[in-house]
Amino acid sequence: MAKLNGDLDPLFQDLDWAIGQMLIMGWDGTEVTPQIRNLIQDHHIGSILLTAKNLKSAQQTAKLVQELQALAHQSGHPQPLLIALDQENGGVNSLYDEDYICQFPSAMGQAAAGNADLAYKVAKATATEVSAVGVNLILGPVLDVLTNARYQPLGVRATSDDPQEVSQYGIAAMNGYKDAGVATCGKHFPSYGNLDFLGSSLDIPIITQTLEELSLSALVPFRNAISTGKLDAMFVGGCGITNPSMNVNHACLSDQVVDDLLRNELGFTGVAISECLEMEALRNEIGVKTGTVMAVEAGCDLVLLCRAYDVQLEAISGLKLGVENELLTKERIYTSLKRVLRMKSSCTSWTKALNPAGISLLSKIHPSHHALSLKAYDDSITVIRDNEKLLPLNVSMHQEEELLLLTPLVKPLPASSMTKSILEYKNRSDTAPSMHDKWIHRDRGVIMSGEGVFRELGRSLARARHGKLLHTSYTANGVRPVHENLIHRASCIIIVTADANRNLYQAGFTKHVSMMCSMLRATGQKKSLVVVAVSSPYDFAMDKTIGTYICTFDFTEMAMAALVRTLCGHIKPHGSLPGTLRKSRKVVKSRQHWLVEAYERARDAKGLNDLLQSLARASTPAHSFLKMATSDSFELFNPNIEESHFVVRNSSTQALYGFCATYYLQGTGIIGALFVDPTKRNLSIGRSLHRRALRGLVQKRGAKKIQLGMTFPGVFFGIPADETGGLKQWFSNSGWDLQFPRRLATMTIPDLSVWTAPEGLLQSIQRANISFDLIHGLDNSDSVLTHIAAHANPEVYELYRSALQEVKTCGVVRAKSLGEIIIGTVIICSPGSQLASFIPSLQSADQLVGGIVAPIVAHATPQANLALQGLALMGVRQNKAHKSGRSVLSWVQEEAFESLLAMGFEMSESFEEYTNSVDNVSPTVFLC
Repeated sequence: MAKLNGDLDPLFQDLDWAIGQMLIMGWDGTEVTPQIRNLIQDHHIGSILLTAKNLKSAQQTAKLVQELQALAHQSGHPQPLLIALDQENGGVNSLYDEDYICQFPSAMGQAAAGNADLAYKVAKATATEVSAVGVNLILGPVLDVLTNARYQPLGVRATSDDPQEVSQYGIAAMNGYKDAGVATCGKHFPSYGNLDFLGSSLDIPIITQTLEELSLSALVPFRNAISTGKLDAMFVGGCGITNPSMNVNHACLSDQVVDDLLRNELGFTGVAISECLEMEALRNEIGVKTGTVMAVEAGCDLVLLCRAYDVQLEAISGLKLGVENELLTKERIYTSLKRVLRMKSSCTSWTKALNPAGISLLSKIHPSHHALSLKAYDDSITVIRDNEKLLPLNVSMHQEEELLLLTPLVKPLPASSMTKSILEYKNRSDTAPSMHDKWIHRDRGVIMSGEGVFRELGRSLARARHGKLLHTSYTANGVRPVHENLIHRASCIIIVTADANRNLYQAGFTKHVSMMCSMLRATGQKKSLVVVAVSSPYDFAMDKTIGTYICTFDFTEMAMAALVRTLCGHIKPHGSLPGTLRKSRKVVKSRQHWLVEAYERARDAKGLNDLLQSLARASTPAHSFLKMATSDSFELFNPNIEESHFVVRNSSTQALYGFCATYYLQGTGIIGALFVDPTKRNLSIGRSLHRRALRGLVQKRGAKKIQLGMTFPGVFFGIPADETGGLKQWFSNSGWDLQFPRRLATMTIPDLSVWTAPEGLLQSIQRANISFDLIHGLDNSDSVLTHIAAHANPEVYELYRSALQEVKTCGVVRAKSLGEIIIGTVIICSPGSQLASFIPSLQSADQLVGGIVAPIVAHATPQANLALQGLALMGVRQNKAHKSGRSVLSWVQEEAFESLLAMGFEMSESFEEYTNSVDNVSPTVFLC
């Protein structure tokens, strides 16, 4: 024991203390109860979840948290309590205080604003506020991909149905939380983005996608967030998984999900937090005692139990019994303990916990945060269609005309003053709640008649337009006589919907009113119709019969105020639809033309570096080499290579929206990079750059071929082979023939200290009479360059010339057969070579990397495979001699993959390079 826990406080030698740190618990009430006091004092619970039921105001929250921390301190806890909170913004905020805590748009609303930097600022502001009242762990960001976006309960809590967009905004939020000093927790692993509510025999939703399907979409944001190294915790969901390779009833209780998928495959080393084990299905099927043990066995470090004291005691006794029964080893307990304590050390201390900044800080920052809130909401409002030009209403309507507002009955959002005034439960539904409804409202506060939620919207709208406004609600009873009478009176009707895809009466009501308005217009009456979706944008996004359609992404007071400003023309909305909905409008947007300018280093270098970092944050870990690319990676200044680079930029802010690098040598025009800001995709920026690049290349004197992907510089080898986002289709639509790719790869030996050459390889090479030597400088290079000219592309020839000029840091290994005939060559780079600046995969921030670049072997010779393996072996030996920790073998052709994998190299990235004849380039790319 002493050896195992030598780095821990001696107090944790007592397993009761260690077990207490593995539980996160909550309770109902706004004061410290005897039960929660007992859990902290006697059972050493180290983490607390606060919900809306605990919190009345910022001041009360600060006092409550301080009391909890003081209690832990007095009880001898070595480190402060983790204080966790759901504070996602939009409709999910546990803490609301209109005087001190600002409201911001939902995750999807922030994505609609189209600015990841704004998402970062919102997250940092949110975390700063909750940190001031003592919270040190935010249960966020939401990293779910809405794979089946229209019918999922997460709705606007998720960013979109685009994995890369979810990654970008999730990582921006995570960085904001971290920079405010608060720990982060990604959720809901492996995904709540495509749940099936019909196929489970248990009272839980299930995931039916295969692991392969999940890996290509749902897991991408989790993988990307983990790869940043900044994700402290992961919330593992309680959903089931049913597919041919996995059959799991509760994800958080499965070692296949937590240990195998999350830890081993995705490489997560932080704290795994289980879904609340008080869920009815788990209690009935397994029981909390066994469930708690199963969660820890699966790999969870913190087990969540939300509020029931008797259940919480049951969980504690379950863990103790698990140790006694030897289901849980002490090593397993202490592994989790160390993870939890490490996270605590990163986000809290006794000085911070016992002395929160409190109201004094909140008062100081409130004005700037309120201004940020206003901007975020104004930027998020999205007008999807306004075919009849009804906006703003003060232009399309006379002041004396009547405006009718029709709103549904909804559950008020926690972040509203109205919610605070509601004290009792009331459910207006005529039918029993569905399984879907039970799931979406689990562990939430009251489900209320929301008749008053939109009352202030009506008042604000009437005041803003200085005209008469009629307002009434509608229900599942449909269009009633009162609605018909009001519709006949009004000149313009605004219908509000809130998740009409799941509340089908709203869709039916809206369609009925739309039909009535059409019929009345046919008789010559003025009957304008505006539909506003105040939650999911999917309600009528694809229904072109709704001519004016607006999305607000939540219906908090701030969102409704921004809606009023939009309707009355006080702001011009610039929001856009998330994910594939944005892409569905590409036909219209493809008519956009962007000014393309020549790249100027002094003006554009900083913007290009920012663009590259944005791309790195949004790309998969497999393409993390982009993190090491800089603006200098593209400018070769080689007298034998013509280079022309282009940008689409914002001339006011100097931000680059897109960049394209082109090169020309010996009759071949090459696109060596084509990048577009992830937040500006599907706006024709890439098409504008591509069109300009091709026009310049095909007009070069003597141009014969056009190539997509380049070896030197080696930033963009071509289209990633595992690309699933339509990139190949994009290039195909842009005139490329993609039938005959050259497949290339980057391979690696991640740890040279443990690598050994395959047994017998050296003897086989010697028997084949293959010899090797290493040369430096151009003086001895004629035979090498002759070999390259015969077997490789022109840019590879220039790559070798450049390497040979770096006498101190680069060299070329030659493989020779009997008679001193060269049958293969490869470039060797020591760490820090100039060549590495043009090949980002050879760079690393945390270890020395040795490069083995562009092996070129005459494959017609019988010794080709042995020559290739020998060249790689010589390269590895040279890398080791230069103290490299890793070897990267760059630009490997497909025929070499098998031989090198057999040596212990691992596939890092693979690409497809394409070459077309100039004569075959489609002329349509120069038109449109």
